[in-house]
Amino acid sequence: MSNNKPPASVSYEIQDKAYFEKRGLKRYAGVWSLWALGVGAVISGDFFGWNFGLTSGGFGGLLVATVIISVMYVCLCYCIAEMSPALPHTGGAYSFGRTAMGPWGGFITGLAENMEYVLTPAVIVVGIGGYMGSVCRDLTGLEIPAPAWWLIFYAAFVGLNIHGVEVTFKFTVFITFLALGILAVFWIGALPHFSLELALDIAPDPGHSRWLPRGVAGIAAALPFAIWFYLAIEQLPLAAEESHDPQRDMPKGILYGILTLIIASFLTLFLNAGIAPGAAEVGKSSDPLFLAFKTIFGDGVGASLLALIAVAGLVASFHAIIFAYGRNIYSLSRAGYFPRWMSYTHGKRKTPHVALIVGAVLGYIIALIIQYGKAIFGNVPVGAVLLNMAVFGAVIAYIMQMVAFLILRLKHGYIKRPYRSPLGNAGAVVAAVIALVTLVFLFLNEEYRVGVYGCALWFVAGLIYFAVHGRHHMVLSPEEEFAQQQREKANLP
Repeated sequence: MSNNKPPASVSYEIQDKAYFEKRGLKRYAGVWSLWALGVGAVISGDFFGWNFGLTSGGFGGLLVATVIISVMYVCLCYCIAEMSPALPHTGGAYSFGRTAMGPWGGFITGLAENMEYVLTPAVIVVGIGGYMGSVCRDLTGLEIPAPAWWLIFYAAFVGLNIHGVEVTFKFTVFITFLALGILAVFWIGALPHFSLELALDIAPDPGHSRWLPRGVAGIAAALPFAIWFYLAIEQLPLAAEESHDPQRDMPKGILYGILTLIIASFLTLFLNAGIAPGAAEVGKSSDPLFLAFKTIFGDGVGASLLALIAVAGLVASFHAIIFAYGRNIYSLSRAGYFPRWMSYTHGKRKTPHVALIVGAVLGYIIALIIQYGKAIFGNVPVGAVLLNMAVFGAVIAYIMQMVAFLILRLKHGYIKRPYRSPLGNAGAVVAAVIALVTLVFLFLNEEYRVGVYGCALWFVAGLIYFAVHGRHHMVLSPEEEFAQQQREKANLP
């Protein structure tokens, strides 16, 4: 342990070996497991969520927004590919922020990422409910309430994540390849049906064109939905303590993952928007790929079964991001930022079962509040409200990580970096600026503003908790000890 004093803003309690034995993880993942975790976490964005951007900005507006967001994520991923093998801890983004900016910087980064990862599965499970409801209605005529589907899938996949890291990663690889296979079937099947006229069928506002039916403001409004094509690829560093060789495998997993997702995003945007019934209908749908399958294969059992298989894409992300919020809550609570009881791991399976259950309960409750809070949220889609809320947390985390990247390069250049970003400081600045612009625009969209305000209150409540309680009950976890040692070397408080 470090013998020097901790930062004046926090108090540490030294824990014995037994504390960490009750909070141990197990190494399993290799480069392709990490690639699958990153792609799997995001791939649901090609099945659901992105399409709301068609309503907000039209096809042209969403296309421009997707180009801008693609640039942001390329820059972000190169920076994370440098930081993650240099700081290979389960804390991920929180670890980067903690080393660069001290305990407050670490907590703000970790809290923002916590909001993103708790809310993202809630968005996805709403999409799963939409697909399952449509399929069940078409095949059996039964109407099962959406919250019942949400509960079923939360229970199943939290249970799978608790079962063990080997099962988690094996299933992640399988379901990610299955999801990509389903998308490939869609892309190939949709090509003969593609029509640019259908992609441009959204009626423009007065004074605007079919390409930009909402004008430049539509591009801004579409940014959060374009993020859905990539959101959560940055979760990979959370698997550092469960990776065999994070210094070698983490950069490869992240960069192979973002390349896969860029290809998928543009194919889906063009082919799903430009197929009957057209962008106007696709932009309002809770199951856009199901609409496309009906066009390609016709109505009936065949299309319904394909849509049922398409749920695999949503399941891939749902499963992978449950993994992410479990590790995020686990690492923050192990270090004392969150209540410590949340960091207990299963004695035999070495999985953070308490954190996994806590995140699921919170996500489910928030989805229920939006589902039945029409008086507060109005008649906007539940998934779209949750999506904007998740993006709120994500872009704050991105800004903090890019600031951490710049500080780590400036003040901690001595830290060994197995990989260095070819984009350098400029890449971090570009990613931070785009994330900041997106954060501002989140507050400008009236339809989703209430949910974003709710996230802002959640964020403030977290900061108050840490100021009043958490910072006085810290633990020298691996992330904290490493960060403290590095800041001492750099003569930082």
